Amino acid sequence: MKILVCISHVPDTTSKINFTDGDTKFDTNGVQFVINPNDEFGLTRAMWFKEKQGASVDVVNVGGPETEPTLRKALAIGADAAIRVNTEATDGFAVAKQLAKVVNDGAYDLVIAGRESIDYNGGMVPGMLASLIEANFVANCIGLEIEGTRAKVVREIDGGKETVSTSLPLVIGGQKGLVEESDLRIPNMRGIMMARKKPLNVIEPLDPSAETNATSFEKPAPKGAVKLVDADNVDELVSLLHNEAKVI
Repeated sequence: MKILVCISHVPDTTSKINFTDGDTKFDTNGVQFVINPNDEFGLTRAMWFKEKQGASVDVVNVGGPETEPTLRKALAIGADAAIRVNTEATDGFAVAKQLAKVVNDGAYDLVIAGRESIDYNGGMVPGMLASLIEANFVANCIGLEIEGTRAKVVREIDGGKETVSTSLPLVIGGQKGLVEESDLRIPNMRGIMMARKKPLNVIEPLDPSAETNATSFEKPAPKGAVKLVDADNVDELVSLLHNEAKVI
């Protein structure tokens, strides 16, 4: 079984976010980048298939040279090879087009993508990719078992879980729950040394034109000051909730 894991290069959630050029571009200065958490759950599950079922695991990213340290970390975790499509990730459809070519050229059986990336939270790429390559697709995946060419997938739905039986080729949008957080892997020294020798192939993109573009960004408004009300003053509390907070 050939598995491709899609890896997004995203800012660490502890990073301070700013914008430049009139709030039209993300400022990367001083920002620490990591593997997208949803993708990391998927990569860990792919490692299980590699170790238990002999699957081969490649990772792919659409982005510039600045994303290569993130791909190298995925290789250190245990992926066999990495692919970087040499173009900026401008919008969801543009990324899906690039990934579709990689999947078709590599004849992958299973594509594991994160449900969404934590930077733009678009949640579009896995579904678009599945449509472009005419593969089955399951979103919000929290469980995955493969037996031959059949897959049993558990996905999160409103108020519960749903178990789906489907066949390969398959694209999933994975998320927290696909593996336990305690099972996530930290690269060890041996993995880091081996990652230096593993192939990281840079390929040129298809037409990188995007269907959409961001016109501006805006950070959330700062939280207002807290107003304390005496526990015995119920009338004032009701008045504030009604007239200021407007929640009753």
